[in-house]
Amino acid sequence: MKAVHCKEFGPPEKLVVEDVPAPTPGANDVLIDVKAAGINFPDTLIIENKYQFKPPLPFIPGTEVSGTVAAVGDQVKHVKPGDQVMGFAFVGGYAEQLSVPAASCFPMPETFSYEQAAAFTMIYGTSYYALKQRGNLQSGETLLVLGASGGVGMAAVELGKLMGATVIAAGGNLEKLAVCKERGADHVVNYNDADWKDQVKALTSGNGADVIYDAVGGDHTKTALRCINWGGRLLVVGFASGDIPQLAANLTLLKSSSIVGVFWGASLTKEAQANQDNFKQLYQWSMEGKIQPYVCASYPLDQVADAMNLLLQRKAIGKVVLTTGETQ
Repeated sequence: MKAVHCKEFGPPEKLVVEDVPAPTPGANDVLIDVKAAGINFPDTLIIENKYQFKPPLPFIPGTEVSGTVAAVGDQVKHVKPGDQVMGFAFVGGYAEQLSVPAASCFPMPETFSYEQAAAFTMIYGTSYYALKQRGNLQSGETLLVLGASGGVGMAAVELGKLMGATVIAAGGNLEKLAVCKERGADHVVNYNDADWKDQVKALTSGNGADVIYDAVGGDHTKTALRCINWGGRLLVVGFASGDIPQLAANLTLLKSSSIVGVFWGASLTKEAQANQDNFKQLYQWSMEGKIQPYVCASYPLDQVADAMNLLLQRKAIGKVVLTTGETQ
């Protein structure tokens, strides 16, 4: 099969596309003929050896795919060959085939294209776990989403609205913020405005946000912590800015607020039942048309560097995917 191979750590230009042996599914695995694979920010870190998960070289990057079932192990009952599915694995997605554990393979919503299905699992899994389990977001509260036009950020905007929150989308590009408004954000603020912290306070009657979803890091985190409500929760989801902030502990004391880590990947095993319950709800919402991934661009496997750089250069809105052929 054709696959993207990481043979040495470095930028996307170091990746090579070549023929490799196809995977063989075990008794509890599902072999997927991949139609599309989502690109996520952690993928860009893994290939540079900058992520907490460090696969040995060489490896095939890519965590989430969509496609049709090619074969199943003897113990697999919930899907069969020919079914349209979504699958998740920590590596191996940028390829024409991927074998995933049965527990990480889900029927594909009928409302999705293959591109949308490949863009679903990580962003909605991460964001729902963050808002529900880690942020305890309640109906009537205010949610501030940093990096709202990115994949996980846009998912957080959608889910926050479904959970009954007033959603403030924050970003640094007016075009991207307009899409966030279309996707359900009640208000938008621009990082380029020197007073964006004050804008958040004005939108919350001076109180600040109850939950802050932060996949950006850097100076934006420091500013956001100064517009958090009493008892608020700052969710540390990631550091797309490339800067891990050092935060002043006195700010959490003054507001009795919390800084809460969000590591969805590890929660898949440590909080397995909660994640299964989450995906039942996410699947239901997707079938009802209430959530739908926003895919701004798709590229063939051999243009993987261009696809990843669109994300790294912050030109993407929502998700970017790779495709292996016809996806309709």
